[in-house]
Amino acid sequence: MTVYYVVLSVPLALVGSLLLALLLNQRVRFLGLFRTIYYMPTVIAGVAISLLWQWIFNPDLGIANYILNILHLPSLLWFQDEATVIPSFVIMSLWGLGGPMIVFLASLQGIPPELYEAAALDGSNGWYKFRYITIPMISPAILLNLVTGVIGAFQVFVQGYVITQGGPNFASEFYVLYLFNNAFQYFKFGYAASQAWILFVIILALTIALLQASRRLVYYEA
Repeated sequence: MTVYYVVLSVPLALVGSLLLALLLNQRVRFLGLFRTIYYMPTVIAGVAISLLWQWIFNPDLGIANYILNILHLPSLLWFQDEATVIPSFVIMSLWGLGGPMIVFLASLQGIPPELYEAAALDGSNGWYKFRYITIPMISPAILLNLVTGVIGAFQVFVQGYVITQGGPNFASEFYVLYLFNNAFQYFKFGYAASQAWILFVIILALTIALLQASRRLVYYEA
């Protein structure tokens, strides 16, 4: 289930935070206010966020099913259904897009405007500028957000512990939650310690693999 969560949440977080950064890099009124609004959720405690989303996805009283009913769509059980519990956690994870968004925004503002001006003189359209200027110039930020996103997704714990306790039918028993239960519920401290080392090795191997792959994909101006 943890791998399923990582595969879904990390790409969505990367794309979503990049789109937000592109929007917030425009010159519009109240830009500082919008940036603050989108970043503020990242500083809220994980338990508070979990309780909020538990109410949003409440099958009977939650606003999510209320919106679905307005759109004449069937209601969902969200966290209470094995088929939708992981996608529900993935949707919930998008609440924290403000963190990677700030990294992308800083990287976007570091791109020399002369590159876009030269491309415009050559008749390049917006997609060409994004594909051949923006993406290569912010590729170090993409790598940073990808690595930190994978590490964070593999260590997801609070949401499952507060909302579902691993249910329904162990469908949301994330790896760290399983480790926690072995250590502090079943008192299998040795087994839990072995699990912790396995998680460390997995994250280390994935990080090294991403860094190795980035040598041919990431552009460093220096």
